[in-house]
Amino acid sequence: MALIVQKYGGSSVSDAEAMKRVAQRIVDTRNAGHNVVVVVSAMGDSTDELLDLAAELSDNPPQREMDMLLSAGERVSMSLLAMSINSLGVPAVSYTGAQAGIMTDAHFGKAQITGMVPERVARSIRDGQVAIVAGFQGVSSDDDVTTLGRGGSDTTAVALAAALHADVCEIYTDVDGLFTADPRIVPNARRIHRISQEETLELAAHGAKILHLRAVEFARRYKVPLHVRSSFSTKDGTWISNTPANPDLKGLVPDIALAIPQEEKVEAPIISGIAHDRSQDKITVVGIADTPGMAARLFEIITAAGSNIDMIVQNVPTSGTGRANITFTLPSSDADKTMAAIESAKDELGYTKLQYNSDIGILSLIGAGMRTNPGVSAKLFGALSEAGVNIDLISTSEIRISVVTKLEDLDRAVRSVHSAFGLDATESEAVIYGGTGR
Repeated sequence: MALIVQKYGGSSVSDAEAMKRVAQRIVDTRNAGHNVVVVVSAMGDSTDELLDLAAELSDNPPQREMDMLLSAGERVSMSLLAMSINSLGVPAVSYTGAQAGIMTDAHFGKAQITGMVPERVARSIRDGQVAIVAGFQGVSSDDDVTTLGRGGSDTTAVALAAALHADVCEIYTDVDGLFTADPRIVPNARRIHRISQEETLELAAHGAKILHLRAVEFARRYKVPLHVRSSFSTKDGTWISNTPANPDLKGLVPDIALAIPQEEKVEAPIISGIAHDRSQDKITVVGIADTPGMAARLFEIITAAGSNIDMIVQNVPTSGTGRANITFTLPSSDADKTMAAIESAKDELGYTKLQYNSDIGILSLIGAGMRTNPGVSAKLFGALSEAGVNIDLISTSEIRISVVTKLEDLDRAVRSVHSAFGLDATESEAVIYGGTGR
C-alpha cells in the first residue's frame, strides 16, 4: 500500500461532470489499495471571476480581504469534490488550509509556508477516509487566512506530500505531462517520460507553465517524486525524480524504467526541453561608474523595491571612460517600480541614461547532458542564425543556456532550436484537453 497525494488543477474540476470524473479516479486509486490525499484548486475561472468582482467594488482592496475572498474558490471545490466521492460510497472529508495544518507567514497574496502540522489529514488516513485539502492557502500566526500566490496549489500538494512522507505526488493537469517545448508553439513536441528535479527547476524558472518553481523546489529539498499527468486521460505522464520509482506503486503507475522507450535508456538525451518566457522586460543602466561597489549598490536599490532579477550582463563600451552599462531582465510586473527606484537614485548612482524595452522574449535550452557534450552552444546559435533570429543577451548555467531575442522572433526561434536538437516527434503527441495547459 502506498500513500499518494493527488493535486487537481482548475480545468480538471471546472464543472459537475469534471468533478465526477475526478472523484471516480480518486476512488479507483483507493480501490487499488492505496491511501489518497487530494489537493484541489478553484473551479475553472472562478478565481478570475472573484478578482473581477473585487475590482468592481474597490480600486485598492486590502490584501487581507483579498486573501479571504480568493481562498473561497478552493473551499468550494474541496467540499463539492468530497460530496462527489462520498456519493460513490467512499468516505471523504474536506479541510481548509488552516484545518490541514498549513502554516504561513503574513505576506498576503504571496505567503510562504513556514510549517506543516497535518494532524487532521493524518487522522483521516488512519480512519480510512480520503482527505480533500483546499490548495493555495494557509493560516498565519495571527490566524489570518493567507494565499500562496501563483502555483500555490502545486506547492500545497508537494508540501503535504513531504510532511506526510508520501510515496509520490501526482500533479493532474489538462496535458499528458511535460513536453520538450510548448505544444502550442511546437505541435510535434515530444512528451518527456522522465526528467530530473534539477532540469525541471530550470524549466519552471524559465517559462514552462505546467509546474511552479516553488513546488519543484519543495520536491527536490524533501525528495518527493512527482508524476505529472492528465486528469482527462489514462496515459502515463512525466516522472520527475532523482531516484527510482517505488515498487509499491506498480499496478497504479508503471515503473519509471518501464515507461522509458528503449532508445532513451541507452544514454540520457543531451537536451531535455526548451522553455520560453514572454513575461519579462529589459532595463539597461547606461554610463554607471565602473568602480567596486557601484553594481552592488544598484542591485541593493532594486532589491529594496521588491523586484526579482533574472539575467544580468555588464559591459564596458569604451575602455578608459571609467563607465559601464548594466543590463538585466525582470518580470514585467516589476518594471515600473524598478524604473522608479533607479530614477530616484540617479544622483547617487551617477548614470547617464536609463533604457527600457518590453519587446523581448527569452528562450532557454535545458539539459543535464550539456555537462559532458561540447558543441551545444554552437548548434544553438547556428539554429538561431538559420532562422534569422538575432541574440541580444546570453546567460548560462551548468545545464542551461538562455538567450534574449525580439518578442516577435520568439516562436520561430523555439521551433528552429527544437528541430535542430532532434526533439521533434514523428507525429503530434500533445493534446491540451481543457484548453489551458494547466
